[in-house]
Amino acid sequence: MKNLFKSKITWALVAVLVLGGGGYYYWKQSKANEVTYKRMSLTKGNIEVTILATGTVQPENRLEIKAPVAGRMEEVRIKEGQKVRKGQIIAIMSSTERAAMLDAARAKGAEEYKRWEELYLATPIIAPISGTIILRNVEPGQTFATTDAIFTMSDRLTVKAQVDETDISQIKSKEPVEIVLDAYPGEKIKGVADQIAFDSKTVNSVTTYIVDALPEKTPEFMRSGMTANVTFFVKNKKDIVVVPSEALRVQNGMTYLLIQGPDGRPHNREVKVGITDGKSTEILEGADEGEVAMVPEVKLSSGGHQGSNPFSPFGGKAPGSKNRSGGGAGGPPPR
Repeated sequence: MKNLFKSKITWALVAVLVLGGGGYYYWKQSKANEVTYKRMSLTKGNIEVTILATGTVQPENRLEIKAPVAGRMEEVRIKEGQKVRKGQIIAIMSSTERAAMLDAARAKGAEEYKRWEELYLATPIIAPISGTIILRNVEPGQTFATTDAIFTMSDRLTVKAQVDETDISQIKSKEPVEIVLDAYPGEKIKGVADQIAFDSKTVNSVTTYIVDALPEKTPEFMRSGMTANVTFFVKNKKDIVVVPSEALRVQNGMTYLLIQGPDGRPHNREVKVGITDGKSTEILEGADEGEVAMVPEVKLSSGGHQGSNPFSPFGGKAPGSKNRSGGGAGGPPPR
């Protein structure tokens, strides 16, 4: 009887220890997973909404100049990059017939050459528009046909920016832009959104629209073909009530904030929001400057040492964890 009584007491003590240890373990786990709150004050600030796009520098109007007749270039009066005005003589050419006649007259002497040169006048090449010479394809003495482009002009350079279709509705004509060329990352060029394409382009299943970003003043270092990053400034509000966007919660189409009450506890409150730049969001109604938003944070236990059960067959360690001597659980004992 005494042995039986001692056995019952022993099993009772074991049961108490197991239940107590298990209870402590789960209490510890619940404390480890306890919800805490990060507090964020609603403050006055500024929000600027921008859209970033990449593009290529191209002439707004690219014009190839071709000679009216085939012939030979006698004189070139311009160079690449030079600005010219409409009607300016940029080159002098001879038709094929005049070139042949002058060559024959030159063989007869200087007086004969001068006589035919004055009788058979050369043909001037005139700039059809005001702009910049971006390509010069001939040199004096070179022959060409009527199909050859001897010069190429552009009236002004612009950036053809590719804007995603999801952003195109926010861009309006004449909105300010900022252009940064990959070749000159330290130079910021101010400009405006000049023209928005009506037809889209699809590349790799992404639909984009071309928007012309026109510099207010074209710098000398800007060249056709350069890659550029264009920032479109679509919205800008100053001195407004803002809150970090991570504090907002959306449920059933309504936006909510957890606002700290007088008791220090969070209270769910519906708010009306305005513009956002992704990091911060404007609060229009429902909360005021100075109030504190609360963002829940759950501390989850992790790792082999946290959340281990002392009553597990692995001696309080997770399977596969290492002991202090470096051997894995279940491995050979250290020597």
